[in-house]
Amino acid sequence: MKRGRININPESQAPSSAEEGSKKHKGRSSGFRLGASWRQDTVQDWGNLPHHVVLQVFQHLSLVDRARASSVCRRWNEVFHIPDLWRRFEFELNQPATSYLKSTHPDLIQQIIKKHAQHLQYVSFKVDSCTESAEAACDILSQLVNCTIKTLGLISTARPSFMNVSQSHFVSALTVVFVNSKSLSSIKIDDTPVDDPSLKVLVANNSDTLKLLKMSSCPHVSPAGILCVADQCHGLRELALNYHLLSDELLLALSSEKHVHLEHLRIDVVSENPGQTQFHTIKKRSWDALVKHSPKVNIVMYFFLYEEEFDPFFREETPVTHLYFGRAVSKEMLGRIGLNCPRLVELVVCANGFEPLDDELIRIADRCKNLTAIGLGECEVTCSGFIEFVKMCGGRLTQLSIMEEVLIPDNSYNVEQIHYELLYRFPLTVLPVGQIAWYCTFQTALTGCRACTLALQVSPCADV
Repeated sequence: MKRGRININPESQAPSSAEEGSKKHKGRSSGFRLGASWRQDTVQDWGNLPHHVVLQVFQHLSLVDRARASSVCRRWNEVFHIPDLWRRFEFELNQPATSYLKSTHPDLIQQIIKKHAQHLQYVSFKVDSCTESAEAACDILSQLVNCTIKTLGLISTARPSFMNVSQSHFVSALTVVFVNSKSLSSIKIDDTPVDDPSLKVLVANNSDTLKLLKMSSCPHVSPAGILCVADQCHGLRELALNYHLLSDELLLALSSEKHVHLEHLRIDVVSENPGQTQFHTIKKRSWDALVKHSPKVNIVMYFFLYEEEFDPFFREETPVTHLYFGRAVSKEMLGRIGLNCPRLVELVVCANGFEPLDDELIRIADRCKNLTAIGLGECEVTCSGFIEFVKMCGGRLTQLSIMEEVLIPDNSYNVEQIHYELLYRFPLTVLPVGQIAWYCTFQTALTGCRACTLALQVSPCADV
């Protein structure tokens, strides 16, 4: 953008009143000319920006703003149609009556499909809870016949609306992408009516490129269907599925010599109706085969069970690395974890009850030598038991989440003394807030990666 420059001569004499009036009149007219010239130069400067600069700007704009910006000048319109701009795109499909989120305009969607479908590579569909939004996503998928998509994500922002779509409609639309892409490497289709035949189509056309598959809560997929994927997609590195799809045969297939090292395995163990779901047991030799083949694999398990449903789990050694319990878990179950989960890195317990967990935590600290993160919700631990747990973990404990109400004062320690003990053992930061809490923010992910610091919050009071 061009900038004007003002020259000031301190030796110039003050003008006479007649000259001043004449100059004022000329100044106004020249000011108008200068303003028009400045605006013209500005437009020219913005229009002459290099393509790669405008492209970077466009990539941070919504689709509607991109379309508006493309009408500024011919050069920006050219950038609007550059293939690189359309390699990554998210379709937002919402119904105004049920969602406050803006939806991608239908006319713009048709323009993308008509002119840029062959450029799309990283595509996601974000839909609200309405069945109409999920059906609209299926309609778009069925039109992507000239695309080479590498990443596909179907995301429900509320309840899983894809499950309300006709299964034949959904499978037909998904098959279009599976058949025409032939280079899919990452697929996220949680909470959808995908089935075994469609997975076979996926494998037949993308077995050499598929590396990540997330398909939790897909009730129409059988263990045989996911086994077909593992048998044929030897480059699969990340897998997320429900426990009912996990089998000894699947683990052995992922451990075959032809298969690459698996990096992340996420397993959701969910029960909606207590007592009506039967959970099978995975043999120790199957787990051992997986860890032998992929020694660095992260095995992440999310449990949403009732206490009486935990019986089949952790009876034998299990190489799980990250455990999350979304409902109450018994002392017996935590005791099994201390005995049979030596690879455990992170443990989060939402609730337990009203019996202190001292012995269970100390056993976990003693046996789980890789433990670096723990979070306790509605549980109870004596102050002495907590301090003993922290001492046994030593310097490896880097992430801790526990509220003041969890700790039970005893003859050896109270909550304030625990504060000083932790300050002595860890380089904590003291923050003046309303309550005592040792906390960290857990970022739950398939990868099991965590990036957070340990901090100590204490309430300002005269006794501390």
